[in-house]
Amino acid sequence: MKIICNTEILSEACQNVQRVVSTKTSIPAIEGIYMKALGNELMLTGYDLEVGINTSIEAKVEEPGSIILNARILCEILRKLPADKVIIEADERQLCVIRCGEVEYKIVGIAAEEYPELPTVQGGYPIIVESDILRDMVKQTIFAVSTNDTKIVHTGIKFEIKRGQIRLIAVDGFRLAIRTEQIKYTGDDISFIVPAKTLSEVIKLIDNCDVVSMNIAKRHIIFDIGNYSIISRLLDGEFLDYNAAIPKSLTTEVRVNAKMFINSIERTSLLITDRLKSPLRCVFDENLIRISTVTSLGTANDRLYAQTEGNRVEIGFNNRFLLDALRACDIEEVKITLNGPLSPITIVPPEGDNFLFLVLPVRLKNEN
Repeated sequence: MKIICNTEILSEACQNVQRVVSTKTSIPAIEGIYMKALGNELMLTGYDLEVGINTSIEAKVEEPGSIILNARILCEILRKLPADKVIIEADERQLCVIRCGEVEYKIVGIAAEEYPELPTVQGGYPIIVESDILRDMVKQTIFAVSTNDTKIVHTGIKFEIKRGQIRLIAVDGFRLAIRTEQIKYTGDDISFIVPAKTLSEVIKLIDNCDVVSMNIAKRHIIFDIGNYSIISRLLDGEFLDYNAAIPKSLTTEVRVNAKMFINSIERTSLLITDRLKSPLRCVFDENLIRISTVTSLGTANDRLYAQTEGNRVEIGFNNRFLLDALRACDIEEVKITLNGPLSPITIVPPEGDNFLFLVLPVRLKNEN
C-alpha cells in the first residue's frame, strides 16, 4: 500500500474514528485503525465490537492495499506532522513508513485480515431526521441515561417512531426525560434502544451535515452522517413503562422563569459538595419559590417569584438532578407540576408537549 493525502484531512478523520477504538482489550487489532486504499480513496474504520465508525477521504493511491495501525500512535504522529502532504507506505511484512516533509516514522502494523468484520444492516427501516432536531433531542435526554450496569437496557435511549412523530426516552431510576418532535415518516411504527455511547458519537459528528439517515435492523443500527457511518448494536431488554411513571394528577402548578430558577439553585447549591451531600429544600408557596440547604459548612437561602396555583408544597431534591432537567429545557419559561412532597415532579413547556422531564424527590429529614 502506498498513498499520498492531505495531512490535516487525514488527521481529522483519524481523530474522529479513534473515539470508538478500544483501549483496553486483549485483541490488538481493535486497538488500531483499519486503513484500506483503493481507487482514489483511503477508507478508515474504528470498531470496539459494539460501535464502529467508517469514513473515507480523498487520496492519491499509488499502490492499493490495507493495514491496521495503532490508533493512538497514528493520531499522535499525524497531529505533529509539519507539512500539508503525508505519504504512507506499507509492505507485505506490515512495516509502515510515514513521511511528511523531513520527518519519517517507521512503525509496525497488523495484517488487515486480523480486523473483525463489522456487522451489516440489510433490509432495515430507513428514516431521515434533520440533524439539528436529532442533536437537540439527544442532548435533552442523554443526561437522564443510567450509568449503572445493573439494567443494561437503561444505559441507552429508547426511540419510538410512528407516523409523523419521533420520541426519545431516557431513564435512570431517579429521573425521566422525554423529547418529542414531528418528522416526515409514513412507515410502520417501530421502537428500539440505542446505547448512549453511540449517540454521544453521533452528535459529535452531526454539525457538518443537514440530515442524518438511520437504517434500523433487528439487532443493529447505522447512522449515516455526511461522510461518516456509525454502526452500533441495539440494546435488548424490557424498558421502563414510562407512561405509568408519569403522575396522572396534580395539586400544584407552577410557572417560573427557567434561567432565574437555575441561577437560584446554583447559588443555593454552593454549600453542597460530593463530600457534603444535602437535599435542596424547595417550598412552592403562593407566587413564590423558597430554596434552601443546610450542610456542615453552613446554610443558604434564596427565593424567587413564580406564578403558583394550588396547594403549598415543601419538597426535597438532589440539586444536580433538578439542575440537569431545567438546563435541558432550553426555553424561557417552564411549567412545573407537583402532587405533594413525595411524588415526582414534572417539568414541561407552558404549551405543547415536546418535552417532559420527571425528577423524583428526596425525603427531607423533618418528614415522618
